[in-house]
Amino acid sequence: MTVKTTEVINPRVSIRRRLKDLLGVLPFTAELYWQLRQPGKPITPRFDLHRLKKYLPEWRSAAMEGTHRQAGWRDAPTGRRVLMFATQRYWIEHVSLLGMALAAQGHKVMLAYTPYGEWQKPLTRFDVRRQNLYALNVLRLAEPVLQIVPLLDVQKTARGLITPRGFTSTLPADLEEAIRINALRDTQYTLETEQVDTDSELYRLRLARNREAAQAALNSMKLHRPDTVIVPNGTILEFGAVYQTARFLGIPVVTYEFGEQRQRIWLAQNSEVMRQNTSELWKARGEQPLNEAQWEQIRTLFTSRQKASLWNNFSLRWQGVPSEGGEKVRTSLGLDSGDMNRRRPVVLLATNVIGDSLTLGRQVFSDNMTEWLERTIKYFTERPDVQFIVRIHPGEMLSKGSSVADVARRVLSATSSALPEHIYIIPADAKVNSYDIFEIADLGLVYTTTAGMEMAMSGVPVIAVGNTHYRGKGFTLDVDSWEAYFTTLESVLASPAQFRLTRSQVDRAWAYAYRFFFEYPLPFPWHVVHFLEDVQTWPLSRVLSGEGEALFGQTYRYLAGETVKW
Repeated sequence: MTVKTTEVINPRVSIRRRLKDLLGVLPFTAELYWQLRQPGKPITPRFDLHRLKKYLPEWRSAAMEGTHRQAGWRDAPTGRRVLMFATQRYWIEHVSLLGMALAAQGHKVMLAYTPYGEWQKPLTRFDVRRQNLYALNVLRLAEPVLQIVPLLDVQKTARGLITPRGFTSTLPADLEEAIRINALRDTQYTLETEQVDTDSELYRLRLARNREAAQAALNSMKLHRPDTVIVPNGTILEFGAVYQTARFLGIPVVTYEFGEQRQRIWLAQNSEVMRQNTSELWKARGEQPLNEAQWEQIRTLFTSRQKASLWNNFSLRWQGVPSEGGEKVRTSLGLDSGDMNRRRPVVLLATNVIGDSLTLGRQVFSDNMTEWLERTIKYFTERPDVQFIVRIHPGEMLSKGSSVADVARRVLSATSSALPEHIYIIPADAKVNSYDIFEIADLGLVYTTTAGMEMAMSGVPVIAVGNTHYRGKGFTLDVDSWEAYFTTLESVLASPAQFRLTRSQVDRAWAYAYRFFFEYPLPFPWHVVHFLEDVQTWPLSRVLSGEGEALFGQTYRYLAGETVKW
């Protein structure tokens, strides 16, 4: 897909831009300009680090005091050389505080950064250099607790007249290929679509930024020789580029992200955290039955999600209305009623948001999620003996990219001018509770959405076609080819009752859900979305106390590279 934009060119802006391009390649021009005209001030509100500037001295003092405090933290192996990476304001804030906590535990922490406030808009070299100096000016307030590593300066050194031993100015072929894939995902993520034009300005921008970050990270890692690299996310943007670089060099790397729970963190070792790899957790605990307290906990969570209410530390509500029951939704949608033996089977396709980082690169046998949607919808246009429901993910209300509804309409318009009577498309903002549809569904189809796990918890057979975290856990129908997919569809539709999950499979789905929601996320004080609020509740001094060690100490050791023990 080619992205076209219409721009009215202001001659004065164009001249200014060309002048910045010229000044951007001349030594010291940007630095002198910032020192004389904007000393200590941000270049743009999108890269304003005033909050970090305010709190860094306090965090530094707490970290330095923590290094002398003999608490439970001292029981952990210390002295690792840890290289952390961040870009964009909110991640630089978060990584700075995380680095302080690790340094207080005795680790040698280096904070590498790139000075970008936005990932999808180009920035002149002149402005990049000014933002780099501004960020360095702020981050130096963290010294000597943190060693600050501006990757822009590392890259400049690699291009200098005298190149340090081991530095390179080009990427090895394998890493270059990984960076190209990374740029493709960035473009899909930004445009919220899976069909992108690799000749577009956005793709070229992302490729250049990622390549620059990877090159600088490659040289920096060779120079500093870290024992562990820590990167937020690890799948998209410069985060993905630095992650791929660490993997290329064989350096242990930890990625982390946040879900909907407060005071919880997802982390992965030598893996992209957004893939939510629960294999080791399930291997260690999958055969352990839940006790009564654990059963009560997961039942209460499931009920709250069903009723569209918040519970405990969960901060998202994906259902817009509470459950009203399966028969109510059957009537409201106009599905078959009367004798249950004469009703046509109900198939529910629960969608993901197109371009979401939880779907990119998760294909098992399809080219991508869009291709699976297209072929599945086309299949059901020729199956009037089945009632086929496409439930658009409520998350689409927050997105601006391609909608699954657009994909469906495109496929359906090729066969008919009207929506077939047996196909139902439920919009993202519809006042319909998905759990009511689970109640009447005979089969669920999913890519990676958690709805597949929750349908299995309701006894509904589910075909999982994407590489989702609950695939292969013993309660889904897992297929690895188009032939197997359509063969399984035919089998289930021919005799839906025979494929209803057994009591053992349902219990297994509930047990897995408990592990995923309550054990996979680890205790952690500062959620990136609620950062300042969490810092008020858990200042660094409190985190470094005996109380903080008891709650979060093990998570910090995992972040520093100690192998996770489930």
